[in-house]
Amino acid sequence: MVKLLFTTQIILAIILTIVILLQKSASIGLGAYSGSNESLFGAKGPQGFLAKLTFILATLFVLNTIALGYLYNKAYNRSVVDKVQIEGNPLPPPPAPAQEQSGAPKAPSTP
Repeated sequence: MVKLLFTTQIILAIILTIVILLQKSASIGLGAYSGSNESLFGAKGPQGFLAKLTFILATLFVLNTIALGYLYNKAYNRSVVDKVQIEGNPLPPPPAPAQEQSGAPKAPSTP
């Protein structure tokens, strides 16, 4: 399921990028190439259609991102450290601190 959503995410990102670049902007952008068939989309041209399509694709992209994040976190919530297998006891325990044998006085204990 995660692979399907990830593939959908990539496809939505590519289509959304293309639709955004086809829209007219202040500097015209790539929208200049879509101006010849304005009667196909109505009197205003493709701008209303492209704006609605951008909104729909952006909504699908956000919903897919949320679903992908939820399912990916649910499926892969294990850490790499969980996969490490310790055979036996590879390291010996640290030695106990040595008792002082000298005649130096010990620090007083707290009352």
